[in-house]
Amino acid sequence: MHITVKTFAQTREITNEDSIALSLDKGVTIGELIMMLSQRSEKWDLALSGSVLTARNQQLCDASTVIEHGDEIALFPPVTGG
Repeated sequence: MHITVKTFAQTREITNEDSIALSLDKGVTIGELIMMLSQRSEKWDLALSGSVLTARNQQLCDASTVIEHGDEIALFPPVTGG
């Protein structure tokens, strides 16, 4: 199945990628996706080593969420105020 992963804010800055297309096996969860991306490169490992929020098709989700064909997964740091 094919998905799109989008990155925002610090996650985008560290990876230097705003969007990537991936092909995954059926039944992969968000947590498994994050583990796979962390192994992609040192940049991705650094970007995902802290607290990262995830959304599936613009809805916040957690690590147990199963990814479906055509999904758009967003990765971004928690919002801070000031």
